[in-house]
Amino acid sequence: MGTYVALARKWRSSQFSDIVGQTAVVRTLMNSIRQDRVHHAYLFTGSRGIGKTSIARIYSKALRCEHLKDENGWIETCDQCSNCLEIQSGSSVDVIEIDGASNNGVDAVREIRESAKFLPSSGRRKIYIIDEVHMLTT
Repeated sequence: MGTYVALARKWRSSQFSDIVGQTAVVRTLMNSIRQDRVHHAYLFTGSRGIGKTSIARIYSKALRCEHLKDENGWIETCDQCSNCLEIQSGSSVDVIEIDGASNNGVDAVREIRESAKFLPSSGRRKIYIIDEVHMLTT
């Protein structure tokens, strides 16, 4: 028997071309990469299950990929460089995913602010994905 993988994780989109129903968002994000005009923050809002976290992860991976491809109108990550592999496994020190529902105390927010002061260990960007950000305390 194989390793159990939650259905949502097994079928989660891993490339921009896999995203369904968010054409305008995907196009905008890909253009920001092409033109090297990436903003300091993005806020993805909407109903549950529409792909907010998936898009944030794909965008993060595209921003950090060492061998990014731009073919047939799609930006695709290589999924083989060290950055892609670290992000996919959740072990990247420069792409931090935080569950705002679980880490919602003042101390958790202070810790996020403190760690954001440091430069990325490699590359140009350090990325924070804060899921359920509305649950954070100020």
